[in-house]
Amino acid sequence: MTGRAAPPGRSSAGPRAAPPEAGGPGRVGRAAGRLDPASAPGRFGVAGAPGTRLLAGPPLAAGPERLASHLARLGPLELGSRTPESLRAEVAASGLTGRGGGQFPVARKLETVARSPGRALVVVNSSEGEPASRKDRTLLELRPHLLIDGALVAARATGAGEVVVYLHRHRRAATAALEAALAEREGLPVAVRVVDAPNRCVAGESTAVVGYLEGSGALPARRPRPVASAGVGGRPTLVSNAETVAHLALLARFGPAWFRGAGSVDQPGSTLVTLAGQVALPGLVAEVLDPLPLGRLLATVGGLDGPPQAVLVGGYEGTWVAGEVAWATPLDRGLLAAAGAPLGCGLLAVLGAGACGLATTARLLRWLAGESAGQCGPCVHGLPALARAFADLAGPWSTRRDERRVRRLIAEVHGRGACGHPTGAAILAESALEAFAGELRRHRRLGCPPVAEGFPLPVARGSGR
Repeated sequence: MTGRAAPPGRSSAGPRAAPPEAGGPGRVGRAAGRLDPASAPGRFGVAGAPGTRLLAGPPLAAGPERLASHLARLGPLELGSRTPESLRAEVAASGLTGRGGGQFPVARKLETVARSPGRALVVVNSSEGEPASRKDRTLLELRPHLLIDGALVAARATGAGEVVVYLHRHRRAATAALEAALAEREGLPVAVRVVDAPNRCVAGESTAVVGYLEGSGALPARRPRPVASAGVGGRPTLVSNAETVAHLALLARFGPAWFRGAGSVDQPGSTLVTLAGQVALPGLVAEVLDPLPLGRLLATVGGLDGPPQAVLVGGYEGTWVAGEVAWATPLDRGLLAAAGAPLGCGLLAVLGAGACGLATTARLLRWLAGESAGQCGPCVHGLPALARAFADLAGPWSTRRDERRVRRLIAEVHGRGACGHPTGAAILAESALEAFAGELRRHRRLGCPPVAEGFPLPVARGSGR
């Protein structure tokens, strides 16, 4: 480490730098356990905060980090003398899993791509179709060179000669930061091109990414072989989201032991989360380095002074968790997945006490129905029917018959679609029935309070091609 700054997340005092400081149990509560948010340890921070890793470096207000700052802070990425096999072994030893939702071991993907016939392709999936999520966009806007380095590591580990960055060009700050960073990088060992992705929820699914790059539309599809072994044009294709790729840039520099110095035994490494809903700064991204109670993060970074009504965990196809339970639940990918509330894209959307969880869910379901890929009955017919039924349930003077209809439609679409989109909507609706059971009883007597603010939705569009 001579001549180089300490790895991000460490200080000269040792690997455990102090965290930055700022001014009805249900299934999740039973499975994940409860911690005291005030006393439990845990490291976390926002862009530029001491102790962070992916977000280490200049603060948010500084904008995109330039190449000179990036290299002065982390040192050069030395890949020339390292074999693909050694890089894949390091990733395997690190235990890194995908940060896009599936939590699939990254080393297994790399191995499949490397061992499959054909010239490999690396796709950095930065489309982030979840409307309220900002973590991948934040990395592009602030740490574009980290993403480029990670893509180079992935290419070296798989033997790929080309990298595609798949993103939405209408997000101008992210696109401009990436293009400026690429302009600073002369003589890259692989070709890098930027592809404008459709701005749709389903367009970021890995088979939809492959379909779009093949020219057949950004639609999820059942493929005879995994994308990693036969993706774009039959080539072995690594499709990995921006956060996962950025982790590779640090792992290749500082090694698997350092990487495991954050996170938990089962889910090592830090993770990025986006705060949304009724928080101090909707869209703010934080990096979590330990399984701290969710309430501590919401209090310190989100500006909450106590448990909210509920938290939507994992995105708009995620799981509602009652506020008291969420407040004391460890924020750890493995524990949350085991508890039935996967962290997924890393979105934590807070519902305040004065808002209606049922009406908010109905609004999200209406949008999800409009995002249908139009390929199967559960999407084309089931999701609109579920959205209408839930809107009736969320309206004033709903009845038990409305609830029975919603539960029937949930069963009809769950697990029956050509992709995971209908199932995600069903999970959202089912978790709302549990988390807002008390509110549902009040609806039958008193009507509905306002819909929650801070849950942004783009305008629903047509077929998704």
